[in-house]
Amino acid sequence: MVKLIALYEQPENEEEFNEHYFNVHTPITNEIPGLKKMEVTKITGSPQGASDYYLMCEMYYESQEDLQNGMKSDKGKASGKDLMSFAGNLVTLMIGEELNE
Repeated sequence: MVKLIALYEQPENEEEFNEHYFNVHTPITNEIPGLKKMEVTKITGSPQGASDYYLMCEMYYESQEDLQNGMKSDKGKASGKDLMSFAGNLVTLMIGEELNE
């Protein structure tokens, strides 16, 4: 299983961020072909106290090829365009592969 991970820094306005993220961005992202599941985690702190991060979203795909095809699709492009419009300065994107041992 392959994951696209989006790590969001703290937004200036949480209410405005949440409104767009959950009511606009999430529905677009959920339509990306090949997406198996999406998990969103609110970051509540770190072992050292406060965290610079606000949310983490993990988007699961069967393979690297499925992820790439999803990102190239019209829905994938729409999700990326929307992401940059409201959180381009807040998000770090990473790709990871689950290790099952």
